[in-house]
Amino acid sequence: LNTAANYHFISHDGITTFAELLDAQQNIFNVGYDLAVTLAAIGVGLTGDIVTEKMSIGCDATSRTSALGGLQGVLGKEGGINDHNKFEQDTSLSRTDFFFHSDDHTFNASIWKEVTAVTSGFNNLFNRDAMAKIMSERYKDSAATNPNFYFGPKSVILYGAASFLYELIPSLGNQGIPTREVVNSFFGAKPDGSGGFTFVPEKIPDSWDIRPTPFTNADVAAEVVALYSQFPVPLGGNVGINNFNAMGSFGTAIQNGKLSLNPKDVKCLLYQIVTENVPDSLSTVLELPLNVLNFMTGKLNPVFAGSGCPLKLT
Repeated sequence: LNTAANYHFISHDGITTFAELLDAQQNIFNVGYDLAVTLAAIGVGLTGDIVTEKMSIGCDATSRTSALGGLQGVLGKEGGINDHNKFEQDTSLSRTDFFFHSDDHTFNASIWKEVTAVTSGFNNLFNRDAMAKIMSERYKDSAATNPNFYFGPKSVILYGAASFLYELIPSLGNQGIPTREVVNSFFGAKPDGSGGFTFVPEKIPDSWDIRPTPFTNADVAAEVVALYSQFPVPLGGNVGINNFNAMGSFGTAIQNGKLSLNPKDVKCLLYQIVTENVPDSLSTVLELPLNVLNFMTGKLNPVFAGSGCPLKLT
C-alpha cells in the first residue's frame, strides 16, 4: 500500500477508499478481482468506515475516514490498517509486534536483516521455500519473546501476504525470480553496505513488469497451504512467556488448532474471517455489528458465488 501511495495509485495523504484499493491491487500487481475485493473488504470493514468506504493505511485517522468526523472518535474509533489483530498481526516480516513499544508500523531494519539472512540458504531468493522458513522463524521468535503473542484465524492472511513476495513482486522481465533487489525495493529496504538496511521510500523497480495472470482467491489459498504445510504451527497465543494456549476449532478450516491443508477450506476461511464472529485474542471475540456484516457480505457474496463456500445472506 505504501508503494501504491508513493506512485499515486491510491491517495498519497494516507487515506484511501475501497474503490482505490480495488483498482490499485489489480493495476499494479494483477491481483485477481475476487482477491482484490476480499482484501479491500477486510481493510475497510475491519479498520475503516463502511459508510464512506474510507480507511487509513497507517494509524487511527477517524476524523478523516468517518462519516461522522470527529464525533466518531467518541462513538468508536476507526483504527486504520495498523489496528492490532484486525488486519495487522504479530510476526510481521518487517515490523515489530505491537506488544513492543506499541509500534507495529515503523520499518524494523533488524527484523528485515534476519528475514533476508534466511534467503542465503535459498540462493538469495525470496522463493516459496524461503518464505515458508521465514514464516516459521518469525513465528518462533514472537512465540518466544512476546508474552501477548497471538496467531489466530486472521493470522492465516499472513501466509497469503508472504506468497506475494514470490507471486506478485517479482518482475516478469526477470522470469518471475524473487531476487533480494526487487523485494528490497518494494519494502523500502536499502542495503547499508555493512550487512544491514536503512529505510527509504518504497519503490517499484525500474524496468519492472507485472505478472501475466491474475492472482485469485483460489491461488492464494493454494499458496497458504503450500507455505503452512512445510512448517505447521498451532494457532493460538501466549498468556505470558512460555505459556502458549492453542485454540480449538473454527469451521472446517481450523481443527484442534491446526490449519486444514485443503485449499478449498482455506479459501472459505477467507470469507469466514470477515463475515463471522472471529477469535480476536485469547480472551475476546471480534463481533461484527449487523451493518458491518451487511457491508462484508454485500462485497464478498458476488465474488464467492459458486465457490462452494457457505455464504451468509444479507
